[in-house]
Amino acid sequence: MAYSRFQKKPVRKALASFTAALTALAPLAANAQGISLLRDAEIEQYLEDYSYPIFEAAGLHPESIEILIVNDSSMNAFAGGRYMGINTGMITFVESPNELEAVIAHEAGHLKANHTTRGQEAASNAGVPMLLGLVLAAGAIAAGAPDAGVGLLGLGQTVGTANYLKYSRSQESTADQLSITFLDEVGHSSKGALDLWGRVRNYQIVTGQRLNPYLLTHPLANTRLNALKTRTESSPYFDRKNSPEEMHRLHLIQAKIKGFLEDPNTVLRDYPLSDQSEPAHYARSVAYYRYSDIDKALKEVRTLTEAHPENPYYTELEGQILFEYGRTDEAIDPHRKSVELAPNNALFRINLGRALLANGSPAHLRQAEAELKRATALERDNSFAWFELARVYGAQGNEALANLATAESKFHAGDKAAANQFARRAMGMGIARSTPEWRQAADIILATQPAEGAPPLPSGVEDSEPKPLPQPEETSKTPDVPDPVIVDGGAD
Repeated sequence: MAYSRFQKKPVRKALASFTAALTALAPLAANAQGISLLRDAEIEQYLEDYSYPIFEAAGLHPESIEILIVNDSSMNAFAGGRYMGINTGMITFVESPNELEAVIAHEAGHLKANHTTRGQEAASNAGVPMLLGLVLAAGAIAAGAPDAGVGLLGLGQTVGTANYLKYSRSQESTADQLSITFLDEVGHSSKGALDLWGRVRNYQIVTGQRLNPYLLTHPLANTRLNALKTRTESSPYFDRKNSPEEMHRLHLIQAKIKGFLEDPNTVLRDYPLSDQSEPAHYARSVAYYRYSDIDKALKEVRTLTEAHPENPYYTELEGQILFEYGRTDEAIDPHRKSVELAPNNALFRINLGRALLANGSPAHLRQAEAELKRATALERDNSFAWFELARVYGAQGNEALANLATAESKFHAGDKAAANQFARRAMGMGIARSTPEWRQAADIILATQPAEGAPPLPSGVEDSEPKPLPQPEETSKTPDVPDPVIVDGGAD
């Protein structure tokens, strides 16, 4: 199985937080809008593999765009500023990678055409960085399909003028046409757009929806389908189909999402024991894991690891199952194997670091420190990696570095006051002024110093000519309005 045509980004710009069940669809954060984001190494890599060629064709810099996985069962996606979000419901709704490519290309069209202003008017003032404030407790695991969604990002409650809606529909048509251009550029079929919107149109017909198209932010599926048909069918790549390997990889991703987010009974019904396919083993291993039937979960996942020892995601899942059910020493080897197979993945290194930390021996603590320091180098803004590193330093009795790592964790989680406090505390514990650690603490203090009522700077900090830390983003470029909009919440 091939995993990546592109290297992972060295640093994720938007997401600084982490929850346990790290690379297995644990909800990362949720704000008042009801948005829930996920971190999953496999799905992130999958989306990047299909998105990056399209971004390059669009003249966008792939490294500058943050792809967000939204924990929502509706068939939806959005783009704006430098963010692209794709719902889990969209990933499970599509029937081919080509359909998902059509969605990605459409969203890239919004980014290329700079349609962010639409989101400025329509979306809530709370942007993606606000999602960083609610970090779930370490040790939490994904459990059940949440009810929260992205409904409050819809235009219906915030914009009421027909002229604005007309402009929005025009942008949707522009993004559709651009998507065909981008797919032609990479030599892929745009037929997925016709297939996708054809099914949506059938849904609207079967459910008897009678909608006024002028009250929608997106064209009705039938209108959209007709607009796409002529140009799509004239593409020289129209008849190009996804390979069996590409279809198989999508089915694995879909099985994983369903395993973690759907009711386990439903998963076991949809993937019965009579189904001995790779996706079925994947889905059942997660369903049994969530059922707390660890023996069956391990049996299913080890069927996969034995048949596909080169797959880092299977070994990671085995390690996660063992770790979450208290068999932390046994979890070390599979997590170490996942790191060996994918050494540049920060999430895998955090998982290994956590397992080593749980062992607690001096040798394992030194290894945990090395893994977590590597993880923070790969994802500088991952607040949970810094939090776990602080725990390692604390277990080693190094209070100064424990406070410094905690300051980094608080800073990247957006808690400037706490970051300032912990950085001062670290500096007061004897960190030598000439060291990189002293400079690190000074930078945090200067970056988080309030304009008024701030305590005086520690001696020497005001003269240190700092290199300012990258601030947690407080941009007005909120993600654009989700599309396509499916009435009644889309897929259940």
